[in-house]
Amino acid sequence: MAVMSVSPAMSTAPAEVERPEVEETVKPDLPWLVIVWNDPINLMSYVTFVFQKLFGYSREKAHKLMMDVHTKGRAVVSSGPRERSELDVARLHQHGLWATMEQSGT
Repeated sequence: MAVMSVSPAMSTAPAEVERPEVEETVKPDLPWLVIVWNDPINLMSYVTFVFQKLFGYSREKAHKLMMDVHTKGRAVVSSGPRERSELDVARLHQHGLWATMEQSGT
């Protein structure tokens, strides 16, 4: 019968691990909101048309969002990942609408 010897390098004692001095905080991946703001230039019918064209909204939903822009001064027209929201803002700008984006929960 062979006898195995345990070398000092194969110790079963717990090893000490250094903790980093800076603790990382994990932020949840919150969606980005695309906001269209009221402006004195675009007709309400045009804004409704743009919402239908860009986002595929029904006439009723596009009209409701346009009315929010008109009466409340703004409306959230889409939400999602940052890259998609940046694209939505750029497309709204190409159609002459004033749009910005912000992260949800901020």
